Amino acid sequence: MTSDTTPDLASVIGTNLPYLRRYARALTGSQETGDRYAAATLEAILEDTHIFEATESPKVALFHAFHLVWASAGAPLGEPDSRLSQRAQDHMSRLTPNTREALLLHAIEGFHHEEIGAIMQIDAGEAAELIEIAQREMANSVAGRIMVIEDEAIIAMDIVAIVREMGHGVTGIARTRTEAVALAAKERPDLILADIQLADNSSGIDAVNDILKQFEDIPVIFVTAFPERLLTGKRPEPAFLITKPYSEDQVRSAVSQAMFFSSTETLNA
Repeated sequence: MTSDTTPDLASVIGTNLPYLRRYARALTGSQETGDRYAAATLEAILEDTHIFEATESPKVALFHAFHLVWASAGAPLGEPDSRLSQRAQDHMSRLTPNTREALLLHAIEGFHHEEIGAIMQIDAGEAAELIEIAQREMANSVAGRIMVIEDEAIIAMDIVAIVREMGHGVTGIARTRTEAVALAAKERPDLILADIQLADNSSGIDAVNDILKQFEDIPVIFVTAFPERLLTGKRPEPAFLITKPYSEDQVRSAVSQAMFFSSTETLNA
């Protein structure tokens, strides 16, 4: 690319970088490892911008560049930082190769089969098959009890219906920080699915941090309309993050991922 397109390229990368970091974090199971390979991707792009000339979608090009860097390093996972993470990585070793990447790209990042094919250098049909395999293998691996922290009744009921249809139990729904802490103390959940802004202006992040002081090894999925506010790299970030408005596939994928490959980290509100 010529120098006069560099500002545009920088803008495109800046816009999509939070989402690349989210994907890298979920893919590797580690914020540190994910960020390291996201940074390596930017370095590779600075050295050679031609990858952006091969596709009409700059976001696809960015994710493809990441995959080239990550795959060339042997597709590493992060160092497990808890018993929960270690157990999840043991599960990961038994998954069909490439299925996790395809599922994350589709359900969390919203790429179509053709775009996933371009990112992973496979055809669209193979991408669709990998997604189906991942959904089946992961959903059948782990079932548990899920606590929902959500102040909007319709959204809470929708999430509960989805997770129950997946075969999970639900410990209850909490609308505030206080309710969430009390509910967790009453019945320890295996997974927490938490909105960030709650009914009484309390924080879902604070609620989760309070709960994790009692129970350390609980995976957490946060839900927010503004994911870029949490994906800054300036503080510990959630391993699993769903953007509002969400799709059923996103919830299913995040729940299966979190139960299957969990690396719980708290956030400072």
